[in-house]
Amino acid sequence: MTDKLEDVRPMFELRGRNYIVTGGAQGIGFAATRAICEMGGNVAVLDIQSKPVEDFATLSSKYGSKTVYIQTDVTKQDSLNSSFDKALEALGTIDGCVPAAGIAIDKPFVDQTWEEFTRIQEINVRGTFFIVQLVAKQMIKQGSKGSIVMIASQSSHIGLPGYRMAAYNASKGGILMLSKALAVELAKHNIRVNTISPGFVDSDMTRNVRASKSKREGDQMWLAPPLQQLSTQNDLTAAIVYLLSDGSRHTTAADIQITGGLHAGTIDGVISHED
Repeated sequence: MTDKLEDVRPMFELRGRNYIVTGGAQGIGFAATRAICEMGGNVAVLDIQSKPVEDFATLSSKYGSKTVYIQTDVTKQDSLNSSFDKALEALGTIDGCVPAAGIAIDKPFVDQTWEEFTRIQEINVRGTFFIVQLVAKQMIKQGSKGSIVMIASQSSHIGLPGYRMAAYNASKGGILMLSKALAVELAKHNIRVNTISPGFVDSDMTRNVRASKSKREGDQMWLAPPLQQLSTQNDLTAAIVYLLSDGSRHTTAADIQITGGLHAGTIDGVISHED
């Protein structure tokens, strides 16, 4: 006798659920926020920017979701704790989070400074660690299940010739391992923890990095992945919705690599090597 099959579409609904997204004023964080709202969820965005992109203001009317924006510095404990309290007050309960706040630097390893390294770890690792801790504590207090989707990176898996991002790689490697440790530790509370690992995403940060490269190094961002194109934020949001939703209810400690195939191999002859 087999189990009765369930309809798939309802598994992806987030209606009535409440999420916190850090770094949601723009970029991947805003794309995740918009996707959650589209699927019926409510979102509190925590970001250091004074205001989010203009489209943020349209989400509530467009999708019928509740949204709140709270200016936050994730590197400051008091700011993060205060903003979390405000988010909880606005939403009432918490069902998960997407900690998307992050920065990168492209600079030779031997030239990266103490201050640059520290800033990257404060935002990318410590900021993620403690917003997830706040969310997990609240979900345990509620006695409710939940899902956390962290943003790792192809840089947590591989190093590309010509891309001098050691501090960033270290931070994203930390996120990948943190997700696995938390997935094991929080499973008894029915809290799932997963990651996505984007490749080169067409964004201001990526374009700025490419502009600093030689043509040969810059071209590998576009041409090295087997699919020979950059991803966009739209290539990431479906995976985030999947991991937040009941569609992935038996998935934890997983990492979805969205790299155009770069994590598996490159187009022959495209990857550059430093002279």
